[in-house]
Order: sequence, then C-alpha cells, then structure tokens
Amino acid sequence: MTTVKITKIGNSVGIVLPKEVLERLRVGQGDQLHITEAPDGVTLTPYDAELQRQMETAEQVMRERRNVLRKLAE
Repeated sequence: MTTVKITKIGNSVGIVLPKEVLERLRVGQGDQLHITEAPDGVTLTPYDAELQRQMETAEQVMRERRNVLRKLAE
C-alpha cells in the first residue's frame, strides 16, 4: 500500500504521486487520470471508458467501410 499526503497547492489541495505509482500507471506530467467511485473507495486510472467506446465505434466503422476508406485514401 502506498500512502500520500494531501498538500496545499496554490488555492487548492492535491496529492503528489510517487515515481513508482506513475510508472505503474504509465503516466507522467500533463497526463489525465480518471477517478471513479468503487465499493471500497475510489479508483484512479488513466483508462477513459468514453474514449474506449469511441475507439470501438471507429474500429467497427473501419471494418464495415473498409472499401470506402481505401478509395478515399487513393
């Protein structure tokens, strides 16, 4: 378990994530993290469910309209 301390940052408060946590999440400065409620607290993840849904839709369109996209690329 990793413990972090809430600290004052300007007019707000925040936490500083240790290097090993950033490496495990594969994120760095400027990246976005998503907080979702879980039964035992909250989950912090770089995974964006909405982006995943959009990517799945795009892949479906690319599969279904492969010939049209190929023609447009010419």
